[in-house]
Amino acid sequence: MYLAIDIGGTKTLVASLTNEGVISERIKFETPKDYKQFLTVLADNYNRLSTKEFIGCGLAVPGRIDRERGIAIAFGNLPWKNVPIRQDVAEIVACPVVIDNDANLAGLSEAMLLKDKYNHVLYVTISTGIGTGVIVNQRIEPALADSEGGHMLLEHNDKLMLWEDFASGRAIVERYGKKAQDIHDAATWQEIARNLAVGFIDLIAVLQPEIIVLGGGVGCHAERYKQYLVEELKRFETPMVRIPPIIKAQRPEDAVVYGCYDLAKSVYGKAG
Repeated sequence: MYLAIDIGGTKTLVASLTNEGVISERIKFETPKDYKQFLTVLADNYNRLSTKEFIGCGLAVPGRIDRERGIAIAFGNLPWKNVPIRQDVAEIVACPVVIDNDANLAGLSEAMLLKDKYNHVLYVTISTGIGTGVIVNQRIEPALADSEGGHMLLEHNDKLMLWEDFASGRAIVERYGKKAQDIHDAATWQEIARNLAVGFIDLIAVLQPEIIVLGGGVGCHAERYKQYLVEELKRFETPMVRIPPIIKAQRPEDAVVYGCYDLAKSVYGKAG
């Protein structure tokens, strides 16, 4: 069995998976803002699992990581800084722990589903913010493991802004007073697609992915705006910068959990 822990800014998901990657049990709880309290609540929920013998644990962290020392340096939506999270979690779950950024792990999970056709996958999660994961040959690309696509500075309304400040799910709510799931009119989605396209074209030009996978709360509704997004991107296409296929994540709700499993399995191997 493998253990997956997906720490989110509001919710944390703990799941156990079989050696074959089937989720057998899951527990979700609110993420405390205090780090020590989080560890206590994590331990309480871990103890609720029926199985506690794990080969390894994949831990998803929503922020910047020192992978060598197992330290989470900073979090996007939590006030924790420089916490020894790998060691702290390992003491709770009593098995080896490998950590990575949540967008990277979601991208890894989705790339594994595409491995028979694509080797260079760009995963973009559009939710509260915008996160990116670059997967090459079914591995998180080390040189880009700490990249933050949502923090690109782009011109919007005649001033430089972070891409996620005008194109993320948070920005959509601030501008339209609605979440993506509640938006149905074409004109609004066309405007949202234009704001997304200016960031996507830069990512495509630099990274040259074979395919782009959309995840997150806004990514889950890709069918409402993907046509407009592709139309906008095609305006910028050149012989040197081709627009790759764009698809919705196949497992949008559990992509991070499966990525935790994929990473843990690649590091710790399968039980005999």
